[in-house]
Amino acid sequence: MCSFFKIASTSNSYNNVLKSLRYNIIYIKKFSTHNLYQKKWEAIIGLEIHAQINSKKKLFSKSSTSFNEPVNTNVSVIDAAFPGTIPRINSKCVQLTVATSLALNGNVQPVSFFDRKHYFYPDLPAGYQITQHYAPISLGGKITLSPLDGLDYETDVKIKQIQIEQDTGKSIHDIKPGIALIDLNRSGTGLMEIVTEPDIRTSKEAGLTVRKLQTLLRTLGSSNGNMEEGSLRCDVNVSVHEVGTPFGTRCEIKNLNSIKFLMSAIDVEIERQIAELEKGHSIMQETRGYDVAANQTFRLRTKETLTDYRYMPEPDIPSLIITKDYLKRIHNKLPELPDDRKKRLMNQYNISLRDVTSLMHEDGGVEYFEEIAKNRNPHHVVNLIIHDLYGLLNTNNIKFNHNPVTTQQLGSIIDSIKMGDITAKVGRKILTLMVMGDNRLSSDIIQEKGWKQLTNTDELEIICKDILSRNPKQVQQYKQGNKNLFSWFVGQVMRETKSSANPKLVNDILTKYLN
Repeated sequence: MCSFFKIASTSNSYNNVLKSLRYNIIYIKKFSTHNLYQKKWEAIIGLEIHAQINSKKKLFSKSSTSFNEPVNTNVSVIDAAFPGTIPRINSKCVQLTVATSLALNGNVQPVSFFDRKHYFYPDLPAGYQITQHYAPISLGGKITLSPLDGLDYETDVKIKQIQIEQDTGKSIHDIKPGIALIDLNRSGTGLMEIVTEPDIRTSKEAGLTVRKLQTLLRTLGSSNGNMEEGSLRCDVNVSVHEVGTPFGTRCEIKNLNSIKFLMSAIDVEIERQIAELEKGHSIMQETRGYDVAANQTFRLRTKETLTDYRYMPEPDIPSLIITKDYLKRIHNKLPELPDDRKKRLMNQYNISLRDVTSLMHEDGGVEYFEEIAKNRNPHHVVNLIIHDLYGLLNTNNIKFNHNPVTTQQLGSIIDSIKMGDITAKVGRKILTLMVMGDNRLSSDIIQEKGWKQLTNTDELEIICKDILSRNPKQVQQYKQGNKNLFSWFVGQVMRETKSSANPKLVNDILTKYLN
């Protein structure tokens, strides 16, 4: 099983679809269709969100769910659908799904069961997917969007249901032309499918809904929510109608793997449907894809060609029985939920909503901040994390959950700046070394590099007077009214001292001599 399975693609039209489905990383200019339909048209939007459950083992086998492993190495006989194998449910997946439902105010069902969804595709070796069609594990619930999330108003996006199902394998189309390669490492990984009611009206609301759910899943630890890894994937249903008339015919857009692409796909699909309706054409119910490069949706299949999935109860898995005691135990273990956490952080540390949102977006970001902020200025801490650490990690292609800088290290930088040992600029240089793998504290790096801040007033006066004497033309221009040159003089001193001079002392000394 250590090599790809090969499936030949003989249809030219199929190859064209595969080509248009390829992932292209490009910049998409943000825009809104709000003005197009705010008076005459209204969009109705619903989401189907698939989140990989954060379990080390798969839903029905003991194979690892580790990401980015060599192809077809995390595959058991169950994942590959060998005849005679019997699935056994992973209780961890059930536990995390129940926790997610409770956090969304859903109604966890006392009895739920699994079904087989039949269809034939190369990355589904059994010929059916095990899911929950007739009796999902949870019904109801909601996601509330408010000014805390970036809206000017408050609205509820109701949850229709949450169901547990197994993920499929992965088809890879861009290695050999005309050949689809199959990697079954993902096959059998546990998924939560979270289906919303069609309560969303704009692409912004849709993007904020996914972002808020992503934050919730990370807070609970029920999914890492990494869309770039395929851990969180979205399908969206979009219809358009004239205000005051019945809802229009919906189209489904499949496999949107970033919030930016989700919003762009919704906007261009709304534009497409409005244009068709204004021409007097009807909208055909169909499944569509989104072409990133062209920034447009395209037809995959129509209603007439939609698959009859022939759902039937899964005979090899007994019903899930969820008791009240089980629910109570999970409810008591729920962590602080995102909205409550936002309010607490803003009040406790007096930091902005924007900063809080940035911390919460990274898995473990809040815990990292709070550990460092003990007995330190929270504004200094959050600024160093968001404006410096995040940028350095991104530049070096390091995810925050692999952040090499410990809380002790980052805290030591802030302490060194506060004590006057280094400037903020030198602090950023030290942070860069830490991100690159230096595991020492700030004080050790300062000593080894000779970066301790120069605070001797007499020595700084000599340096400042020397720079002024070497630049009489600039001194004359400054005295004639070109006050912008002051920062130039400061820069010359910092260059002379290799950024080790105390900025406040430099400002005071230059002010004294120039004025």
